Amino acid sequence: MNKYELVYIIDPTVDDEGRKALIEKFNQLIADNGGQVEKVDEWGKRRLAYPIDYKTEGWYVLVNFSSEATLPLELERNLKINDMVIRYQVIRVLERKVGIKPRAPRPQPAAVPQEEPAAEEAEQPAEAQEAPESVE
Repeated sequence: MNKYELVYIIDPTVDDEGRKALIEKFNQLIADNGGQVEKVDEWGKRRLAYPIDYKTEGWYVLVNFSSEATLPLELERNLKINDMVIRYQVIRVLERKVGIKPRAPRPQPAAVPQEEPAAEEAEQPAEAQEAPESVE
């Protein structure tokens, strides 16, 4: 089973009882389809980053759950057709395996050594070498 995070925003005009019923509906949908709700975190009413359907606030809910790979599609389908849900997003949470070391960084290619000046140029004193003229 995979672990997922679901964040959805409920329309702020929905009353408290309707909001709790909606949250319970989605939690029950997860449970009915073989998933397991691990945590439900209601963030409360917050200001949206930009207006959505002329609404500037919404009630945010975060749900952590585990399920098979087919459940998020069914969940998204139900979230999409519900008029009380403004926005939603389901993401898969990657688990960190214990005992596995992170991959070592790739070695960088060795720097190409610069060529030394020819023997004739190296023998001349520094004053004898001409400096480029400045153009003004």
